[in-house]
Amino acid sequence: MIVATREVPGETVSPTPPRMLSVDDALQRILDAFGPLPVEHRPLGEALSYVLAADVVAGSAVPAFPNSAMDGFAVRAADTSGATPGHPVPLRVIAEAAAGYPCAATVRPGTAVRIMTGAPIPAGADAVVRFEETDEVFGTTRHGIGAVVAIHRATSEGDNVRPVGEDVQAGATVLHAGARIRPAEIGVLAALNCTQAPVHRRPRVGILATGDEIVDPGEPLAAGQIRNSNAPMLAAMVTRVGGEPVSLGIARDCTGELRHALAKAAGLDLLLTTGGVSVGDYDLVKQVLQREGQIDVWSVRIKPGKPLAFGWLDQTSLLGLPGNPVAAAVAFEQFARPAIRTMLGDRNLSLPTVMARLTGSVENRGGRRHFVRVAVSSTPDGYEARVAGCQGSGVLSTLARANGLLVISETTAAVNDGDLVPVQMLDWDLG
Repeated sequence: MIVATREVPGETVSPTPPRMLSVDDALQRILDAFGPLPVEHRPLGEALSYVLAADVVAGSAVPAFPNSAMDGFAVRAADTSGATPGHPVPLRVIAEAAAGYPCAATVRPGTAVRIMTGAPIPAGADAVVRFEETDEVFGTTRHGIGAVVAIHRATSEGDNVRPVGEDVQAGATVLHAGARIRPAEIGVLAALNCTQAPVHRRPRVGILATGDEIVDPGEPLAAGQIRNSNAPMLAAMVTRVGGEPVSLGIARDCTGELRHALAKAAGLDLLLTTGGVSVGDYDLVKQVLQREGQIDVWSVRIKPGKPLAFGWLDQTSLLGLPGNPVAAAVAFEQFARPAIRTMLGDRNLSLPTVMARLTGSVENRGGRRHFVRVAVSSTPDGYEARVAGCQGSGVLSTLARANGLLVISETTAAVNDGDLVPVQMLDWDLG
């Protein structure tokens, strides 16, 4: 077995890993090879799902001026003392304030300004009484100016007023480096007058399927051949977690063709291969990889799947996934996804996990960490997980029926009906 070491001046070369690695050990060895990619600035309209590369500090307060949180009347709170529906306080309306315009009027004792939500609070006013708590009783002219409004509720200073900096104080660190940019973060950046976001660029991830037996969708299928489901599935998974997939096609079980395909990976941030890293007579990928780069083939205590390759081709990191489609998908979620998110600068690499009550039972033979496809639903008593169907590593349809992966530890031989089990949620990580 060839050791996957990458000699970097001044760094210690990793020792030969044990023949069988735990899932956690394999993941750590992979993540040790990655870091955030260089910073670029993306327009806000293109920044969704990127990760902030720097803290965002507010240059000004939000809101920058006190404004009304309600439609109503801007008043002096002291003028409303003792007001009730049975004994309203009359105030004379002297002006109207609309959002987007300053109000020149000053609220003096015995007066009020008709005000709309978002409008600046006029000078002299310190509270807003909602329309529902007033009644314009007589003398109404245009927009109520000149009317006498009856105030039916005593108010306090600051009621229904948004003060300066209620949302963001000037000089405050509003967003932190490492935060994933969701629609809310884009809104905050816009509120702070940011037109671009500093982010780590997306990793370019090559996808190479291998094997004489696989054929792309739409191409004629000969006897003994199967469709290439791995490549389009992995491309979609790469896109979903924030990478840019680069299709390298299919490489047949031929040394020359494999070498040619691998050469096209130069300059990529990560290369994913599927198949050819097991112990079969035609698993040539591991042989070619080990000759062309610094690659190690590991056995990992994971089910489905077990063989995994990792290392480098020149400066390109390579992760060799199993050929069976479900094993490839599970290995992607456990190993490739965290690597891609690391390159994006994400600091939260774990899939969202819930505890769910199992309906049914699942055995776990062989001392491996078992990732079981399950359908999770919410019930009044909490989450419930049902096995999505046959758990064979080639049965891709059950992955489509699942929204989670039930995790059974290496030391657990079985989980039974009614057990509370951890489930990684596959559809909750789309931000």
